[in-house]
Amino acid sequence: MLGLLLPLVLLANGLAAGVLVGTQLGGWPLLRGLPPDRYVQAHAFFATRYDPFMPVCFVVTFAGDLALVFADDGPRRVAFGVAALLTVTAMVISLVKNVPVNKWLRTLDPDNLPADFARLDPRKHWGAWNRVRGTLSVLAFALNCAALGFLLSTRI
Repeated sequence: MLGLLLPLVLLANGLAAGVLVGTQLGGWPLLRGLPPDRYVQAHAFFATRYDPFMPVCFVVTFAGDLALVFADDGPRRVAFGVAALLTVTAMVISLVKNVPVNKWLRTLDPDNLPADFARLDPRKHWGAWNRVRGTLSVLAFALNCAALGFLLSTRI
């Protein structure tokens, strides 16, 4: 089971971490610097592509890591358990902090923003929470890679 599940977890976790790192390196600097109307339009564009994809990656990573905790009898269980905890924390942040903003922004007309949009502009908080969930996802990926390394070192 370990030989089938661990590659799937690494794939899903790597994709999630990669998307979040890519967002930090490219998407976020672009969004942060756009005028409000262009920001709302660009954010909605990104969100409609990532929102369906990221939950699947997070759920597969979390469920897989959790299953690996029980499928493995070695010290790698700790790495899988911590990776699962980091991933579920990133999922909660996504659901509580980022997704509501994504949904709200998709309801706005970029050509007719609320008069108080400058006060409501979610960029500062959205960006901070996105950095946190990105960091958590990368740390989970590092732990899953380390667990694979330990597994390989015991087999060589």
